[in-house]
Amino acid sequence: MKKITINDLMKWKQEGRKFASVTAYDASFAQLFEQQEMPVMLVGDSLGMVLQGREDTLPVTVEDIAYHTRSVRAGSPNALLMADMPFMSYATPEQACENAAKLMRAGANMVKLEGGAWLADTISMLAERAVPVCAHLGLTPQSVNIFGGYKVQGRDIDKAEQMVKDAIVLKNAGAQIIVLECVPASLAERITKAVDIPVIGIGAGNSTDGQILVMHDMFGISANYMPKFSKNFLAETGDMREAVTKYIKDVETGEFPGPQHTFE
Repeated sequence: MKKITINDLMKWKQEGRKFASVTAYDASFAQLFEQQEMPVMLVGDSLGMVLQGREDTLPVTVEDIAYHTRSVRAGSPNALLMADMPFMSYATPEQACENAAKLMRAGANMVKLEGGAWLADTISMLAERAVPVCAHLGLTPQSVNIFGGYKVQGRDIDKAEQMVKDAIVLKNAGAQIIVLECVPASLAERITKAVDIPVIGIGAGNSTDGQILVMHDMFGISANYMPKFSKNFLAETGDMREAVTKYIKDVETGEFPGPQHTFE
């Protein structure tokens, strides 16, 4: 697989070509994903739940993310690699710069931050200092205690309108990708059309430019439960490599996610 950059994703958006992405946490799976030509990987703070067995993502540290970023980069030299900025690691723009530098040095091509328009100054500062940013809107797991659980976001008109405005503000601040998690498909489609940067969905319907799944969900091996928006591709194929290939193909053709994986 050739090295994937943000320019490739921008071109794919312009061409209407959908792309898949997946979380990764170690060199072995990262190598498997790259061999199947997975273009984008994320070292997610989801590792707190799927690797460490925590109830949520809040205990994950910058050092945790950096460790796993180094491991994934060792297994996948060519995928575009995003790394999550964990809880309270970007409370101020200055703190964000310091912690983002650690993740970029570990091998990330981009960092991901959860939050709305209040992040504009932070994103601008990071972008000005050569740190590419992915903004994360919708269900932002680090805010689980504010939301009162893992709930679909943007179902009422006011919150939907605010999410559209937030996406535009963050794009204008310098974000190069937006992740939308657990939002109604119609809202995700609006946001995807409203910004000229790639939008990656998870539980956001199939109108986004790309899709992402937690690898443990994709293989049906998550310890707790299978989210509505996910699909066990391993059960269909019986082989991990074939499961990855089918996931990539089904995203590219728009077959996944289907109506059963989508919120209205």
